[in-house]
Amino acid sequence: MDIDAIHKALANPVRRQILHWLKDPHQHFAEQEHPLDMGVCCKLIDQRTGLSQSTVSAHLATLHKAGLVSTRRVGQFIFFQRNEELIQAFLAQLNDGL
Repeated sequence: MDIDAIHKALANPVRRQILHWLKDPHQHFAEQEHPLDMGVCCKLIDQRTGLSQSTVSAHLATLHKAGLVSTRRVGQFIFFQRNEELIQAFLAQLNDGL
């Protein structure tokens, strides 16, 4: 676990919002045609943020580099899911260190 990368990723409000949406994809991305257990298609995340595709891609890359999200490629689509195991380990480490 790269604590510094996680802190950097969480320092941006857009990235925190994306993680929040991915926590409950059924609520925030119910319109997705593919099963949500595959993750959320990056196109839907782009649309929800209202930001450019390149900006959202950079945010998702930062979250992925930090390990906070995992990706799955299906054909031309990339799906994103929260890495709950890492998030819980990070929170536990924060609680233990304080």
